[in-house]
Amino acid sequence: MLRLCNVKKQYGSFGLDVSMEVKKGCVTGLIGQNGAGKSTTFKILLDLISYDEGEAEILSKKPGKLTNEEKEKLGVVLAEAGFSGYLTVKDVVSILGSMYKNFDKEGFVEKCNHFGLPMNKKIKEFSTGMKAKLKVLTAMSHGAKLLLLDEPTAGLDVVAREELLDLLRDYMEGDDCSILISSHISTDLEGLCDDVYMIHEGKIILHEETDVLLSEYGLLKVTKEQYETLDKKYLLAVRKESYGYDCLTNQKQFYLENYPALTMEKGSVDDVITVMIRGERV
Repeated sequence: MLRLCNVKKQYGSFGLDVSMEVKKGCVTGLIGQNGAGKSTTFKILLDLISYDEGEAEILSKKPGKLTNEEKEKLGVVLAEAGFSGYLTVKDVVSILGSMYKNFDKEGFVEKCNHFGLPMNKKIKEFSTGMKAKLKVLTAMSHGAKLLLLDEPTAGLDVVAREELLDLLRDYMEGDDCSILISSHISTDLEGLCDDVYMIHEGKIILHEETDVLLSEYGLLKVTKEQYETLDKKYLLAVRKESYGYDCLTNQKQFYLENYPALTMEKGSVDDVITVMIRGERV
């Protein structure tokens, strides 16, 4: 559905260098801190900014080469974009109807009513959660086959985030649908994504299937003395702590079998992010 191969973009001292892929029928997450390069990646895919080197494809074409019909297969939510606050949902319905041949007016209005989005209230009076739901419902309203969602859950409370994620799960029940979703809230993606890319300072530092990450990654907590005698060939990164070291591995079973006395914690996405970014990669 989309592919980036060694795509580079230089902004002053910040450099992006990304390779990634979203396959048909999959939800792929792009995880990273604010400023890591997530939004820049989305803008390149949507031809909002140019790139310096590499190859980029979306729906098997270079960004900017899509026909209007092909563009209708994309549903987009950008972190920095939204509707004018002076519009109402009723106004949005009219705009979408004129923009998209396959706009599902009945389904869109039904979902807006379901999520408590009033038709005649100005969007500027909506809560953060209401605005976020409106943007996602809009992206899904015209039969898009690929959703590009940049930080769609940012600023939402737990309940609002779960409602939005349920919307995306329902969307994925369609045929051949795919999603690229970015977030700095890793727990949002654990139960949604098939695979995740971790981006830090403009570079992909990890790509893994979510099931593998949650089942096979682990965090060893060892003293300095234990670390000295530890077989380090299956360690990905190490972070120094007051008691010794946190050691991230993607071969949890190896250490459980060979070092049964050591403390091993199940690796969450947050653990992986913390050690990979703040620790030293082995």
